[in-house]
Parts: sequence; C-alpha cells; structure tokens
Amino acid sequence: MSLSLTSNEIEDVPDVSIDWYRAVTGLAAESPEWVQAVAVVATDAVLLVLGALVVANLWRIRRADLRARVLAWAAPVVTVVAYVLSETTKSLVEQERPCRAVRGAAASVAECPEPGDWSFPSNHSTIAAAVAVALAVAWRRLAVVVLVLAPLEAFLRVFLGVHYPHDVITGLLLGSVTAAVGMVFAAALVRAKAPAAAQHA
Repeated sequence: MSLSLTSNEIEDVPDVSIDWYRAVTGLAAESPEWVQAVAVVATDAVLLVLGALVVANLWRIRRADLRARVLAWAAPVVTVVAYVLSETTKSLVEQERPCRAVRGAAASVAECPEPGDWSFPSNHSTIAAAVAVALAVAWRRLAVVVLVLAPLEAFLRVFLGVHYPHDVITGLLLGSVTAAVGMVFAAALVRAKAPAAAQHA
C-alpha cells in the first residue's frame, strides 16, 4: 500500500486516503451481509443515540445549578455551529464522493449520495465529534461512551464507502475543536456571571 501524501490519482485528494479507502471498502465488501446491514443502520443510529443523550442531559439538569444548565444548552448550540462550518466547507471545496471518483474500489455498501452532495468534510463525523466533546464536558459520566461513538461513526462512513478517511478525520477535528472552544466559552460565561450574581445577592 502506498503511503504517498501527494494527490496524483485524484486532484486534491491524498493518495494515502485513496489507498486506505480501497482497503476499508474492500474489507466491507468481503464482510457478511449481516455486518453490512448493521453498518448501514448503525451510521444513523449512532447520531440518534448521541442526539437522545443531548435531550436526556437537558432533562437531567432542569433543576441543576447555573453551570450545569448553561453547559447542557451549549451542547446543541456548538453542534449546530460545527454542522454549519462543515456544510459551508463542503460547498467551498466541492469534493466528489469517493464512491463516484475512485477507480478500482469495491462497490460501496451504502447507496452513493447524489452528485452535488459533496464529500469533504464528513457531516456525520463532525456532528458526532461535536456532540461527543460537548457531552463529555456537560455530562462527564458519559465521556467514555460518547468519545467511543464519535470515531465509530467516522469509521462507519468509510466502511460504507461514502467518505474518504481524510473526510472523516477532518470532520472529527472540526467537530471536536468547535465544541471544545464553544464549551470553554460557555464555562467562561458562567464564571463571569457568578461574581455579578454574588454582588446582587
């Protein structure tokens, strides 16, 4: 397998990402049909689980202190911001899906998205990472669970054949950084508000 970082085969796509894409989709094609079926369902199920955990956290903190409430509500906000950044990047880059562009790769397990539904970065990975980081801050008991679900989501997108590895890695980074910055900002707002509240007490 080539480890070249250049983009000789497809413009603006690292050759190493293409090689890894072929390797993972080849593994997917050789997997039992039930594994493929589970992967198709799981890619959306992971996001649904993460979304349900965000809602559960909002319910959990309804009578909690100010910090817990602010962090809980910050989680969906930073996720939306991360999604908007990801979708904006897609529109600017306009990278074709690998299931359409990569020659010699195994057929994608999932249906290849329509032309114009761009590949870079992965929205699923961005959202999963943003929710995972936000929940790890807002509901620390879930940190291990959610921080496992995000990379699982990223792997599934490549396994299904709808993203390059560099799409999902970038999505994970974008979602994580956006959420981390947003949650730090939310926590800072709480700290800034606390002295003011104490003065009026």
